[in-house]
Amino acid sequence: MTSTDDAPLLVYGPRSTTYDFGPGHPLTPRRFGTGISLLETLGAVPNLAPEPATDEELAAIHEPDYVATVRMFSETPFGSPRAGIGPGDTPPFAGMHEASAAVAGGSLRAMEAILRGEVRHAFHPGGGLHHAMPARASGFCVYDDPALAVARARADGLRVLYVDLDVHHGDGVQAIHWSDPGVMTVSIHQSGATLFPGTGFANELGGGEARGTKVNLPLEPGTGERGWLAALERALPRLAERFQPEIVVSQHGADSHAFDPLAHLRVTTPAMGAAARLVDAIAHRWADGRWLATGGGGYDAYRVVPRAWALVWLAQAHREVPDALPEAWRERWAADADRHGQAPIPTAFTDPPNAGHREDAASARADERAIEIADRVLELVERALTVS
Repeated sequence: MTSTDDAPLLVYGPRSTTYDFGPGHPLTPRRFGTGISLLETLGAVPNLAPEPATDEELAAIHEPDYVATVRMFSETPFGSPRAGIGPGDTPPFAGMHEASAAVAGGSLRAMEAILRGEVRHAFHPGGGLHHAMPARASGFCVYDDPALAVARARADGLRVLYVDLDVHHGDGVQAIHWSDPGVMTVSIHQSGATLFPGTGFANELGGGEARGTKVNLPLEPGTGERGWLAALERALPRLAERFQPEIVVSQHGADSHAFDPLAHLRVTTPAMGAAARLVDAIAHRWADGRWLATGGGGYDAYRVVPRAWALVWLAQAHREVPDALPEAWRERWAADADRHGQAPIPTAFTDPPNAGHREDAASARADERAIEIADRVLELVERALTVS
């Protein structure tokens, strides 16, 4: 492919499904069966199979002792909890290092393809593990592939805009690049006052010379598509204009959707699609189209994740969204969806307003507050950037 080819690079391969915490874990590899098959019905072709990043590559943001700890659990997935790995969110499993390093390697290789000018857009659905810290696993995330991709672009001297649309704050990426003024992180999420990881407040603005380049839009539970999208559309173009990035990395966690079982926002697929197209527009306006998108969270593997991934790919391919989901695809996965309590699969890409949830006074107020939060955050950021 050449730099003029609009076909997105799609990162997926045999190792993608090996990132697996077990049958009872919310982050199930079942999402690849539904998600990749829907992408393929749209014409997408997986053309970059992720392979493990080297220890040297991981050391760009992760402590060597931590990588050694992951390797230890990978070879012997027993023993006392350590470095965030243990019973709960991030349990050890055989081959954990290789699987996690492959996620990291997928995002790194995709970033390098963009940097070489082979593609403008790349999409890594299995990436977006944004909670991992330099020396600690967290929130289903072992190695922080989006932070690694950002670091790789920074190694080439590019100014990076990182946009995080997951319902959970992108705390790992923010922490790792906290003091780098060449990285602007923008995370829109359910407030840390009511949801893991308990961070991502408006006053978290970055350290030292980077103050004003770390941006958070913490929303109240119950915020729907109207408030979520309005806050993003209000803030992101202004922040991009202020920062003028040379490359964009994004995380499109589908767990902000109204159907998702782990959080309390009411975002819909039309809002998610509009957000992806907003990121695309910003990449083309400021970064010559250079854009790496990653998947992130999302725990409804039948009704939400496949459509969310498809909307990112369609935005990158600059194609219109079909009205209906392919009937053969729906029939293929209907029984599985029913078995896992995520049926029926919708017939359309587009949800009804708030995915069918009735708006009440509390949700209407949450939507109004989202816009107020965006305005307040923009004021804080502008003040911090002016002072710095």
